Amino acid sequence: MNRKIAVIIALQTLLLIIMFWLLVFYGKDEYENYTRDQGDEIETPSRVVSEQSAAIVSLTPQTQEQSGITTTLLQASTHQSTLSTSGAVINIDSLIELRTRYLAAKAEASVVRASLGNSQQEYQRLLKLNQDNRNISDRAVQIAESAWKADEAKTSAAETAANSVRDSMRQQWGEALTTEATQASPTAAMQRLLQYREVLLQISLPFDAATPKPGSKLLVTPVASSAKPVQAEFVSASPQTDSTIQGKTYYYRAAAGDLRSGMRVSVSIPDSTKSVSGVVVPGSAVVWYGGKAWVYRKQDAEHFTRQAISTDIAIGDGWLNVGVLKPEDAVVTSGAQLLLSEEFKYQIKNENED
Repeated sequence: MNRKIAVIIALQTLLLIIMFWLLVFYGKDEYENYTRDQGDEIETPSRVVSEQSAAIVSLTPQTQEQSGITTTLLQASTHQSTLSTSGAVINIDSLIELRTRYLAAKAEASVVRASLGNSQQEYQRLLKLNQDNRNISDRAVQIAESAWKADEAKTSAAETAANSVRDSMRQQWGEALTTEATQASPTAAMQRLLQYREVLLQISLPFDAATPKPGSKLLVTPVASSAKPVQAEFVSASPQTDSTIQGKTYYYRAAAGDLRSGMRVSVSIPDSTKSVSGVVVPGSAVVWYGGKAWVYRKQDAEHFTRQAISTDIAIGDGWLNVGVLKPEDAVVTSGAQLLLSEEFKYQIKNENED
């Protein structure tokens, strides 16, 4: 029995030895092929070289076509600068109150002026009768004269009161709004303010900013709002300053919409005196790396370099850049991420060799 077990173990051992040698024999070719492939891979030339601390990616036209790499020529563009400031929607209750007081004073002045005309005519009539053979007594003439003088004083007082209200309005709201507000029949522009179809804004501009021209416009947006900017039109200079920001203040009017009294607004003003010229880099050309925006500029048929760009001035779906990039420069708009990957491979390889 023990002899049979020993024979079986010996046969199994022999079988294992035969299988091991067969595995070594037939796996030799596979191993040699693998080693040769690895050697070929190691010897594959790098597609990236470094010149003056800048990495240059080299791809043949055939490889570019196979990888779907395409380029676009940059176009020149000019961007008009904008001035950013702030302002507020003004409560016009004071303007309405002064308008009411002024119109009431003017109405009172009209009443006493009419009475003045009557008393003056009465005095003139009695005076003529008195001078014509004393057909009326001197006392009656004196009473008529007193009534005339009293009405004259009342008229002067009423006119003074109305003018005082107008002067106060001018000090607070300026000449243009005062002229509109003191019309007996409000102008169309004033009517829109009174009916809350439009609101009045006070905008602060830097001291060195040009004075707005009649009809000039700017864009306002409620602070901390993502709403679409609203167009506001220049009205006049404001005689009052903004307590929150120093500068020259001006009144603008805008459609009420989402604007509310007391609301702070951010302001964007086109500055026709300042403009920036450069090239527009399309958004499809940009890759992000290290927290910065980059594009790959085509140097020649086979070489590309990575160039940092600015994203400060957005234009359409891209950004305006001034400086290094020039009109007619070709930048990669499809496949830029592939070129960045090639750079990464080059960097990793160099680190491993070190």
